Amino acid sequence: MRLRPLALLLLCAGLRVAAAQDAPATSEAAPGAWTAAEVLGAPRGVALSGATLDAETKRVGSLLRCPVCQGLSIADSPADTAVNMLRQVREMLAAGYTEQQVVAYFEHSYGAFVRLEPAMNGINWTLWLAPFAAVVVGGLVIVAFLRRSRGAAPAGSHEDASSTALPADPQLAEYVRRVRALAAAKQGERREETRKP
Repeated sequence: MRLRPLALLLLCAGLRVAAAQDAPATSEAAPGAWTAAEVLGAPRGVALSGATLDAETKRVGSLLRCPVCQGLSIADSPADTAVNMLRQVREMLAAGYTEQQVVAYFEHSYGAFVRLEPAMNGINWTLWLAPFAAVVVGGLVIVAFLRRSRGAAPAGSHEDASSTALPADPQLAEYVRRVRALAAAKQGERREETRKP
């Protein structure tokens, strides 16, 4: 009795293996498994070697972000993923692929995030222009604030012609002079107090 379920399980496993062997191979593969030729076509550049290949590998590697150490390029990251990606960049440059083709290949595999500097197209223009726009808007706000603060002088700093005019009544004019003198004296005392330590 106990052997029957085990035999059934082995039979099902055998059928699955046979079905997998008979099934036609599909062309779908994981994005990382695609070759450069499948994604990009033929190389459009010159095959590099020697010191030129080393320098170009480092330069192109510095354009690509390490998916593990997200603040570093693959040229600077010690992570295994970055080392493998840099090796792949070297192989592609040695095969004659251009910088644009190499970056496009990794963008196809990892998405636009793999670029350390976003491409200047589409919505990425906002990423490039936002800092400049912020500086311009901030400058305009500061200029407007300074103009407004110059236009509105503090009270009592200067008097217009209507405030210096005295009333026609001589007795009332005398009172206005006394009040102004007292106010000026009081203001002078306050200035003296603020000057003292």
